[in-house]
Amino acid sequence: MQVVDNEVDEPLTINILPMIDVIFAILAFFIISTLFLTRAEGFSVDLPEAESAQSQQEAIITVTVEGNGNISIDKEPVELDELTDTVQAQMGDSSEALVTVQADETIDYGRVIAVMDKLRMVEGASLGMATQQPATADSDR
Repeated sequence: MQVVDNEVDEPLTINILPMIDVIFAILAFFIISTLFLTRAEGFSVDLPEAESAQSQQEAIITVTVEGNGNISIDKEPVELDELTDTVQAQMGDSSEALVTVQADETIDYGRVIAVMDKLRMVEGASLGMATQQPATADSDR
């Protein structure tokens, strides 16, 4: 017995639209989740560029000197006279701490030296200066 098939054979296709939706959903999840992994300490300042800048261990205490001269420790405003006591209080029982100074590149040099002088008085504090590496010609294209 012979069966006659009068239906038109449609070519087989794979619908990839649902797969693209799933991939974009996963991509969006990873992009959004990585935004929460960055740790912003201090205020946003324009850091000076340094060719010899090297990545250091993560700072325990971040001292920021803004362009208008205001000083803050981990986004909490502090006066220059109180800087030594505040850093010692944040160090607590720890005998050593890395203190990173983020100073705006437009700030007066004397203000940065005054902050560093106060931080040198803290026993066990290692000082670090935050800089950024200069942009290369390849990344500007």
